[in-house]
Amino acid sequence: MSIISLFVNASLVVQTVMLLLLAASIASWVVIFQRGMALSRAKQAYAAFEKRFWSGVDLNHLYRELPTDEESTPGASGVFRAGFREYSRLKPKSSNADAVMDGVQRSMRVTLSREEERLNVHLPFLATVSSVSPYVGLFGTVWGIMGSFQALGTAQQATLTTVAPWIAEALVATAMGLFAAIPAVIFYNRLASRADQLLGRYEDFAEELHSILHRNLHGRGSNDA
Repeated sequence: MSIISLFVNASLVVQTVMLLLLAASIASWVVIFQRGMALSRAKQAYAAFEKRFWSGVDLNHLYRELPTDEESTPGASGVFRAGFREYSRLKPKSSNADAVMDGVQRSMRVTLSREEERLNVHLPFLATVSSVSPYVGLFGTVWGIMGSFQALGTAQQATLTTVAPWIAEALVATAMGLFAAIPAVIFYNRLASRADQLLGRYEDFAEELHSILHRNLHGRGSNDA
């Protein structure tokens, strides 16, 4: 007995169910590897930028070092770029310090929202596969059990040979549903947790940057900016 032979001998409905579950499983693993590498790169980029930010570099100089393209400045560098750009734009035009800092905070909040979307891209697909796959496999199971009962009804003598193929394909459909769902739910939770941790670090950085710019604006901090 093998999966291939069971697939070849299965009914058309169960074959369709198996193919759908196989496609969902392959797509899930593609998303898992892609998002895992993307989150690893984002974590490394955050560590490198944070080290650069706290090295004592002048913030004007650091801002000029960053690319002007938003796609080239993801993560904390994008938060810094958005906040410092708004700070530099509003500071000469407004004497109201609170208005300047409100503008900085709004700009960083928009960037953080975009970063949240970037970190969680494709993760809802894993959640969908993890929740739907068992039910798709269960549908194939029910169809196989129905076939076994029909075989029993038409057979003159009820034997294991009569119903075994139907029950086998039914159980394979269940197994494939679990095969697709279990990795999806495990890695969804893991990747979502990593994304939340990174987003939390971005938010902490935004608060620290806000405090630095606020002190600078009121003349109580160093002349970093």
